[in-house]
Amino acid sequence: MATLAVVILTKNEEKNIEACIKSASFADDILVVDSGSEDRTEIIAKAAGARFIVHPMGEDGFAGQRNFALQHISADWVFYLDADERITPEAAASIQSIVAENPGCAYRVKRMNIVFGKMMYYGGHRPDYSDRLFPRDAVHWEGYVHEVAVCSLPQKIVDGTLHHYNYTTWSQYMEKLNKYTSMAAESSFKRGKKIGAAGIFAHSWFAFFKLYILKQGFRDGYYGLVMSVMAGIYDFVKYLKLYNMRANKQKVGD
Repeated sequence: MATLAVVILTKNEEKNIEACIKSASFADDILVVDSGSEDRTEIIAKAAGARFIVHPMGEDGFAGQRNFALQHISADWVFYLDADERITPEAAASIQSIVAENPGCAYRVKRMNIVFGKMMYYGGHRPDYSDRLFPRDAVHWEGYVHEVAVCSLPQKIVDGTLHHYNYTTWSQYMEKLNKYTSMAAESSFKRGKKIGAAGIFAHSWFAFFKLYILKQGFRDGYYGLVMSVMAGIYDFVKYLKLYNMRANKQKVGD
């Protein structure tokens, strides 16, 4: 009978990891790949029954972490789960059924995004689909920040949903904003992307307009507005960091 491993990437996830692992308790193997937690993530994860491996994140970013995990599991199938996500009972039943059937397919799963306790339906945090379930030997990952699965198998959708608890505090949000804008700016810088002062403002304004108006973020009320504004700020900070990197490079070259 085919087996399933669930892979969870972590760093300082002591508040999330226990509930995350419990939602995946139906799996044959749960592997946590940690990039250097300084909190109680390891203690909690092991107590919850997961295997725990420390592997510092390298230049290949999150894709490298996901590929590294593949080298340390032997199950027939792998499901990738983020620490701030929970597998709902309906999705768990569907995943178990798929693994038992063992088809030659890969699967996406619908995520319901929950922001500060509110489930979102529009804008930048509207429900989305994410590639998560694969035969272990049929996938590898590429990309530094927003990694993508490379898999040639036909794609289907898991029944049920994941619940994604994006943010619970503004301190958490700001930490992630700083981390991910830096990673995105570095990736763009390495690719030779350029940005001017006008472009910084144009990108940030359009990010807000796209999510609040075009993708109807206004229909999610207060948090629809707030998160659309923050999306604009995210782009502003990301491109400001890129602008600064290029300016510093030019100074060094002078």
